[in-house]
Amino acid sequence: MVKLRIHVFIQGIVQGVGFRYHLRRMALSNGVNGWVRNLPDGRVEAVLEGEEDSVRKVLAWCRRGPSSAKVDSVVFFEESYKGEFKTFEIRWW
Repeated sequence: MVKLRIHVFIQGIVQGVGFRYHLRRMALSNGVNGWVRNLPDGRVEAVLEGEEDSVRKVLAWCRRGPSSAKVDSVVFFEESYKGEFKTFEIRWW
């Protein structure tokens, strides 16, 4: 299986709507590790690592988010897979 790492930035109404918690649940249920955090400029930033199909499924979810969110844009970059995460966490910094 091909492993993939994606660094993603989500813009829109994505803070204060449970986006990070829903993303964590979606990632864990798909076997994707990494982290998510709010940025001071109102965006959400995340790093997703795992099997390519699973990471792409979570990335697709990021394009719509939970029903309480309104996603305006998603920018992502593929990075070299590192396998450095054991779970998916919400970061506060």
